[in-house]
Amino acid sequence: MSEQKVKNVTAVAKIADLLKRKIEEFETETGGAEYGMVRDVGDGIASISGLANAKSMEMLKFESGEFGVALNLEEERVGAMILGTGRGIKAGQTVTGTGKILSIPVGDDLCGRVLDPLGLPQDGKGAIKSNKFAPIEKIAPGVMKREGVSVPLMTGIKAVDALIPIGRGQRELIIGDRQVGKTAIAVDTILNQKGQDVICIYVAIGQKESKIAKIVKRLEEAGAMDYTIVLLAGASAPAALQYIAPYSGCAIAEYFMDQGRDALVVYDDLSKHAWAYREVSLLLRRPPGREAYPGDIFYLHSRLLERSCRRNEESGGGSITALPIIETQAGDVSAYIPTNVISITDGQIYLESDLFYKGIRPALNVGLSVSRVGGAAQTKAMKKVAGQLRLDLAQFRELEAFSQFATDLDETTRNQIEKGRRTVEILKQLQYQPMSMAHQVVVLYAVTRGLIDQIQIEKIKEWENGLHEYLDAVQSDLLNDLQAKKTLEPEFEEAIKAAITDWNEQFTNKSE
Repeated sequence: MSEQKVKNVTAVAKIADLLKRKIEEFETETGGAEYGMVRDVGDGIASISGLANAKSMEMLKFESGEFGVALNLEEERVGAMILGTGRGIKAGQTVTGTGKILSIPVGDDLCGRVLDPLGLPQDGKGAIKSNKFAPIEKIAPGVMKREGVSVPLMTGIKAVDALIPIGRGQRELIIGDRQVGKTAIAVDTILNQKGQDVICIYVAIGQKESKIAKIVKRLEEAGAMDYTIVLLAGASAPAALQYIAPYSGCAIAEYFMDQGRDALVVYDDLSKHAWAYREVSLLLRRPPGREAYPGDIFYLHSRLLERSCRRNEESGGGSITALPIIETQAGDVSAYIPTNVISITDGQIYLESDLFYKGIRPALNVGLSVSRVGGAAQTKAMKKVAGQLRLDLAQFRELEAFSQFATDLDETTRNQIEKGRRTVEILKQLQYQPMSMAHQVVVLYAVTRGLIDQIQIEKIKEWENGLHEYLDAVQSDLLNDLQAKKTLEPEFEEAIKAAITDWNEQFTNKSE
């Protein structure tokens, strides 16, 4: 081979090596962004081709500027939930993967604000200034990071604090038919946290926006919005926003728990949340199961409510207390969604329509309501006066049913029925009037120790209102000591008994 040919072969080999090296070193300059294309869109759901590396719950940006969330990760396409109206999204448009998991702004700046589940303001008070973000989905704290419930979270409602006590870190379900006072219990609990260093998050899912406006106004009047955040995914909001709303609320609460603070989250209500998820799942063509709900409907609520707990000191302390609300149909607590949530929570407050229409409000069914862990958090003073209360009510319910058929009752039975009627009357409480622990203890002491047996039933409410005014005016030191020590020592019992006897005399003289 001639020298010239050898030189040509060597040059070609060098060029080939250079090209090979350049090809290996070649990188696209897209900045890590990934692109796809909308195949079809409708009913708040978009089908996208491409996006081979999309992650579950990753935020996607459409060409129109709207955002979506990747939910279905299939071999040839991605099923995305559109966060908004989706009116500007059309087939053929480009979709960009952001690489970010769906997050929401968190921080103290959110207190006093009304937001949507994406953290956008809904109250006309300007943009949210927080620069901290948290993913809306998060794995619940492990067993070794948790601590037992031992600190009370007072609702200010006599019937609840005495019979179904709630502790910080507990998940207590509020369940009942529509219009029986479920939201009223939750709102009263928020009002009662004033000065208790508890941040409250009220998540409204599928509720009428006029109803939420009234609640916000009431909270503002009571000064409760200073420590409350309202997350609104109203009845007119897309199913996508209703679906992510409770997770967004929980993410905000976790920010405060991570700081060692206590938070209270109200999910109003999870029945509508399940409906929204069912709608999204069916549109994504996920296989339906019982009542057309998808197979993971239990996991939908369990992964949410398990994030509520009380952390131990090694893990930073702090707690999230959850008050999920479930609406039943004709009192059927054995339906699919109610039984799911009952099995996840630490007890339930069951409100009954019949009691509500009889004027017994809160319409608490003592037999079906239970708090599985809250008893450990109940104060000693409340435990001492409330122990007899449940027994008295149970005996009264039994004897009341029996007395309807009996013509002649002995004196003991009559006395028990009369005492039961007074107990029921004392446990009635108007909305937006939460009561301090000390006031509750004094009133419940009076009824369990038979100190109001001589008061006519129709005058019980007048007697109670007068007692509270008397205690605030004359016995403020007793109330302060009771509130501070939270125990019912013998000297306290004597002082309470003397105060009630003194008021009884004044009330009797005034009535005459």
